[in-house]
Amino acid sequence: MQALFWTVEEVAQRAKQFYQNGIRQQVEHGDNIGKMIVIDAETGEYGIDKSGVESALMLKQKNPNARLFTMRIGYDVAFSFGGSSMERTVE
Repeated sequence: MQALFWTVEEVAQRAKQFYQNGIRQQVEHGDNIGKMIVIDAETGEYGIDKSGVESALMLKQKNPNARLFTMRIGYDVAFSFGGSSMERTVE
Protein backbone atom coordinates (compact mmCIF):
# COMPACT_ATOMS: atom_id res chain seq x y z
CA MET A 1 0.00 0.00 0.00
CA GLN A 2 1.50 3.27 -1.07
CA ALA A 3 1.24 6.22 1.28
CA LEU A 4 0.01 9.48 -0.23
CA PHE A 5 2.76 11.50 1.44
CA TRP A 6 5.79 10.56 3.47
CA THR A 7 8.13 13.04 5.07
CA VAL A 8 11.84 12.80 4.32
CA GLU A 9 12.30 11.50 7.84
CA GLU A 10 9.72 8.72 7.31
CA VAL A 11 11.39 7.63 4.07
CA ALA A 12 14.79 7.57 5.80
CA GLN A 13 13.46 5.67 8.82
CA ARG A 14 11.75 2.98 6.71
CA ALA A 15 14.77 2.53 4.43
CA LYS A 16 17.13 2.29 7.41
CA GLN A 17 14.83 -0.34 8.98
CA PHE A 18 15.03 -2.44 5.81
CA TYR A 19 18.81 -2.01 5.85
CA GLN A 20 19.23 -2.97 9.51
CA ASN A 21 16.77 -5.88 9.36
CA GLY A 22 18.29 -7.87 6.54
CA ILE A 23 19.95 -5.93 3.76
CA ARG A 24 23.04 -5.05 5.84
CA GLN A 25 24.02 -8.70 6.36
CA GLN A 26 23.80 -9.30 2.62
CA VAL A 27 25.78 -6.28 1.39
CA GLU A 28 28.36 -5.10 3.95
CA HIS A 29 31.38 -7.01 2.70
CA GLY A 30 34.42 -6.77 0.45
CA ASP A 31 33.87 -4.97 -2.82
CA ASN A 32 30.60 -3.31 -1.71
CA ILE A 33 32.23 -1.17 1.00
CA GLY A 34 32.13 2.44 -0.20
CA LYS A 35 29.53 1.85 -2.91
CA MET A 36 26.13 3.48 -2.84
CA ILE A 37 22.97 1.53 -2.01
CA VAL A 38 19.60 2.92 -3.03
CA ILE A 39 16.62 1.49 -1.14
CA ASP A 40 12.94 1.71 -2.04
CA ALA A 41 11.46 2.68 1.34
CA GLU A 42 8.14 1.05 0.52
CA THR A 43 9.22 -2.35 -0.83
CA GLY A 44 12.74 -2.84 0.48
CA GLU A 45 14.05 -3.47 -3.02
CA TYR A 46 17.53 -2.09 -3.51
CA GLY A 47 20.35 -1.61 -5.97
CA ILE A 48 24.07 -1.08 -5.52
CA ASP A 49 26.48 0.79 -7.76
CA LYS A 50 29.37 3.23 -7.54
CA SER A 51 27.32 6.45 -7.59
CA GLY A 52 23.75 5.31 -6.89
CA VAL A 53 22.47 6.81 -10.14
CA GLU A 54 22.04 3.54 -12.02
CA SER A 55 20.29 1.92 -9.06
CA ALA A 56 17.92 4.89 -8.64
CA LEU A 57 17.03 4.81 -12.33
CA MET A 58 16.40 1.05 -12.20
CA LEU A 59 14.16 1.35 -9.13
CA LYS A 60 12.26 4.31 -10.62
CA GLN A 61 11.73 2.34 -13.82
CA LYS A 62 10.09 -0.44 -11.78
CA ASN A 63 8.02 2.03 -9.76
CA PRO A 64 7.94 5.68 -10.89
CA ASN A 65 6.48 6.72 -7.51
CA ALA A 66 9.15 4.96 -5.44
CA ARG A 67 10.47 6.79 -2.40
CA LEU A 68 14.20 6.22 -2.56
CA PHE A 69 16.87 6.60 0.09
CA THR A 70 20.61 6.43 -0.60
CA MET A 71 23.38 5.34 1.76
CA ARG A 72 27.11 4.62 1.40
CA ILE A 73 27.76 1.02 2.41
CA GLY A 74 30.05 0.77 5.43
CA TYR A 75 30.04 4.50 6.24
CA ASP A 76 28.05 6.75 8.53
CA VAL A 77 27.20 9.28 5.78
CA ALA A 78 26.73 9.11 2.02
CA PHE A 79 28.62 12.32 1.18
CA SER A 80 30.93 14.75 2.91
CA PHE A 81 31.13 18.50 2.26
CA GLY A 82 33.26 21.35 3.54
CA GLY A 83 36.15 19.37 4.93
CA SER A 84 34.15 17.15 7.27
CA SER A 85 35.14 13.51 7.10
CA MET A 86 33.19 10.32 6.61
CA GLU A 87 33.52 7.75 9.35
CA ARG A 88 33.86 4.17 8.24
CA THR A 89 31.59 1.89 10.28
CA VAL A 90 32.72 -1.44 8.77
CA GLU A 91 36.24 -2.85 8.34
